[in-house]
Amino acid sequence: MQITVQRYGSFLLRYLKPQKRRVLLLALLLLTTIGLKVINPQIIRYFIDAAQTGSALDQLTTAAVLFLIFALIVQGLSVVATYVGENIGWYATNSLRGDLMKFCLGLDMSFHNEHTPGEMIERLDGDVLDLAIFFAQFIIRVLGNLLLLVGILFAMYLEDWRIGLALTVYSVISLVAFNQLRSVSVPHWKAARDASSNLFSFLEEQLSGTEDIRASGATDYVMHNLYRFNGQRLQKERKAGLMNTLVIQTWIALYGVGRILAFVAGFILFQQHAITLGTAYLIVYYTDAIFRPLREITNEIQNLQKAGGSIGRIEELYKIENKIKDTGTDHLPSGALAVEFDHATFSYNADDKILADLDFHLQPGQVLGLLGRTGSGKTTVTRLVFRLYEVTHGAIRLGGVDIRMVPLADLQHHIGMVTQDVQLFRASVRNNLTFFDTTISDEAIMRVLADLELMDWFSTLAAGLDTELESGGKGLSAGEGQLLAFTRVFLKNPGLVILDEASSRLDPATEQKIERAVDKLLKNRTGIIVAHRLATVQRADQIMVLEGGHILEHDSYDALAANPDSRFAELLRVGLEEVAA
Repeated sequence: MQITVQRYGSFLLRYLKPQKRRVLLLALLLLTTIGLKVINPQIIRYFIDAAQTGSALDQLTTAAVLFLIFALIVQGLSVVATYVGENIGWYATNSLRGDLMKFCLGLDMSFHNEHTPGEMIERLDGDVLDLAIFFAQFIIRVLGNLLLLVGILFAMYLEDWRIGLALTVYSVISLVAFNQLRSVSVPHWKAARDASSNLFSFLEEQLSGTEDIRASGATDYVMHNLYRFNGQRLQKERKAGLMNTLVIQTWIALYGVGRILAFVAGFILFQQHAITLGTAYLIVYYTDAIFRPLREITNEIQNLQKAGGSIGRIEELYKIENKIKDTGTDHLPSGALAVEFDHATFSYNADDKILADLDFHLQPGQVLGLLGRTGSGKTTVTRLVFRLYEVTHGAIRLGGVDIRMVPLADLQHHIGMVTQDVQLFRASVRNNLTFFDTTISDEAIMRVLADLELMDWFSTLAAGLDTELESGGKGLSAGEGQLLAFTRVFLKNPGLVILDEASSRLDPATEQKIERAVDKLLKNRTGIIVAHRLATVQRADQIMVLEGGHILEHDSYDALAANPDSRFAELLRVGLEEVAA
């Protein structure tokens, strides 16, 4: 894969344009520094020629002091330019990281099912980190040194056009050679990034399953695969490193040729009395100074190669087409929502139907109990309502509106979900409950906490709503975590509520709290209860039993319970004796 100059440039332009002032400041610093670096050797030439002709000591002293002052200014400006450049690099890559994160979060769940969190961390952080170096150092070292190179060549043309022409040809040959080597190296650095991504994906998967690995005695198997992934990464990194070594060796050879030409040309011209000794020194100095920008450019070739690999992988990511199109303009009505599946079919591929021809209607304010064996499609139904996946055929309507015609933000605002596994973030209690929605007042939060019987828990918080929660909800009981999830939904005030076995794995006292919260939450709202236990669907108006992605039976709770031949009645007899009593 070849990364063209235009593609490098498009990345630079896209993420540096918002920082125009910083970029202009950096350009001013670079131009000033370059100008001083070109002028300072002229002072040395004057010093040499003046000393050779016996000029006064005060003239020599003035030249020496002026040279030192310019040198100090160059060093100071270089420090400031480095600081500004690093800021530009980090602002740019933070913006890129945010764009990638937003893009990935917007992709449908089929993408996230195919890519592990470890792989995505490497994509969003590892690849972007290489670009941080590219954004910051490319401007300072590559662009700056290219300008320095032009300035030196211009100064040499002013001295002698023949020397200027020779050094121009030499510089062009060197840069062309480096560019060709860069093109050859980019695929190797991309392969190295891919191998690193595979390793991080493997590590994330294995570390998250540590208990199962140790319990099943699979440690040796895991270590074997770790060595395999590390070996693959080492192989790719070694090939990329060899290409970098080739670049360095090429530079060393060209550096030697250039110095030979400079010394020979200076000696010949001095012997012919065409130039002074100071000018001969100037030729050698400028020739050596040419190698400094070329050396810096060479040192950045590796970062440029890594950036090329990262840009390629980022572009591949951006080429992934989101199956969920957020182009709708209709809006859902307020209040309880009717739910309609109109012959809805869903499959990940043509050969594997997860749901087949689901056709049912749930009236506003009614509660549907969804039952079925593991893998029957219960959870898929709820994900389709959220448009985390798109139906393959048919349609889903809420409040009579096709959900594909509704903006995703509006759709998500009208649906609330509480599951067994509550995701809490490393943030304040307030932000965990409101998802950073600043329009929700503290008074509203406190009313809901009191309504859900959470004030005893709230009184233990040292900083109230500003108390920081740990990632994953450490320090909270399962019941407290789920009640916080209920608080989120209450604050959202949706028209449709989905409960995915929200009261499982709890002690009886806490479960009673949850049940009371469920009653309050479902009041004047439409509800879908995904039940793994029959006790949770006693409040349902309708019951639907799924099997193999099909509707096995669907009717009112009372009708199915009274029908001795129904699957639901059989489940009540076998799995819930207390209801029968």
